[in-house]
This record gives sequence, C-alpha cells and structure tokens, in this order.
Amino acid sequence: MRKRWLSFASGAAVLAAVLVPAAPALAAPTFKVPFPCDQSWSGQTRTNHSPANAIDFNRTDDLGDPVVASAPGTVDVVTNLGDTSYGKYVRINHGGGWTTYYAHLNAFNVSVGQTVGYGRVIGYVGTTGGSTGPHLHYEQRSNGSAVKIRFNGAEALYWGTKTYRSDNGCAGADTGSGTVNTSGTALTVRSGPGTGYSAVGTVADGSGVTIYCQTSGTSVTGTYGTSSIWDRIGSGRFISDAYVYTGYDGYIPGVPRC
Repeated sequence: MRKRWLSFASGAAVLAAVLVPAAPALAAPTFKVPFPCDQSWSGQTRTNHSPANAIDFNRTDDLGDPVVASAPGTVDVVTNLGDTSYGKYVRINHGGGWTTYYAHLNAFNVSVGQTVGYGRVIGYVGTTGGSTGPHLHYEQRSNGSAVKIRFNGAEALYWGTKTYRSDNGCAGADTGSGTVNTSGTALTVRSGPGTGYSAVGTVADGSGVTIYCQTSGTSVTGTYGTSSIWDRIGSGRFISDAYVYTGYDGYIPGVPRC
C-alpha cells in the first residue's frame, strides 16, 4: 500500500511540474565590449580558464588603459583581493539577475552605489591578483553563474582568440572620463581654453575628472605630448588635455565640442 502511495505522489508531483508554468527568464541586457568606442582588443577564451566562460582581453601596451561599463547598471562591488584571485575588481549589477565582472584592474574609477551607463570608465587595465601580465578578465553572469559572453546579442568565440571592435558609448555618450597625470604637480584649472585665461583652481595629480565637452585652445606640451585640446570639467573650468589620460589620441568620440 505504501509503495502505491509513493508512486501516486511521484506522479502527482510530475503532473504539477508540468501544469505549473516556470517563471520566465529575464532577458539579458545588450552587453557591449568593455572598452571605449572604436577600440580593438584581442579576446581569448579557453577551456582551462576559471571560470571557463570568461574572456581575457589584451592589446599592445594596455597597462592603464580605461575599462568601461559594458551595459547600464549599478556598481555593487569595488574591492581589492590583494595578490590572489581577481585582485582589484569591479562588479556591476544590471538587474534581472545579470552582473558583469571586471578583474585584475590597476585602479578604480567608480564607487559602490554609483549608477553607470555605456562608455562610463569604471577602472583601468592592470595585473593585480593572480595575474601574470596586464589584461582585463571579464565575465557575464546570470543569477551568479558565469555564462557564455555575448556582445550586441552575438556570442563570443568559444574557444580561441578573436579581435573585438567596440561600439560602446559611440552613440549617446554625453560625457567622457579621464585621469590627470602631471607626475606629481597639481594641474592648473583655467576659466577658458587657454593659458591666457585666469587660473580658477587646481586638480591634484591622479584625480579622475568628468569631461563635459572639449574644444581647441592654446597648444600645450604635457605628459601626453603636444595638444591644443582643452577639456571642460565644470562651469568655467578648463584643463589642458595634454595632461589628461582619456584612452584616445585626440577628441573623445561621443563627447560634444564646447
């Protein structure tokens, strides 16, 4: 009698599983290559990677290159694991159970709770943690599990190496980001795009800045060569682009001209 009851219960459970509809899976965001517009990067997948579905990105002299959010979301992890595992890494929560990981960073450019969009610089390529050389370790996860990565809906190459060209932030990016590099000296902020304008303050070496627009002005020779581009970082506040690392030689794609 007991055996028949168990069989009936099992059958009922199966029937219930058939009749009760499963909750629909939420669609993934439109993920883009995690680098600024028009950049090309070599992405490698391999079966012995941990996790296997992650991609390692490289290009020549990539140490310190900017890493950008691959989709809109909220930063929920900014941490440093030291000389092990991911080292310095950022996680972005995109909603619906979707997250992305950006690991082995050299430095951060965001904080926990910050909302980011396409093209927003979140950190810089490094070799922290269990890394043997500069690269970006990138993951897309669904409900905590690393899944095969897609860019603009197309699955990445598994397994092997492929060159990926970014269209991240190419359209609709209203602002840009950069890092001041003056080798220690504070950078003078001017009231207009040139050395002839009055000084209205300074920006410390190593500071991250938001660039609202760019324009031409006095030619200045600085850390990144000679440039006549000036970056507006606030109302009536301009700094020479020759001292700002943006990841581009020239104007930043998508950032308006002043």
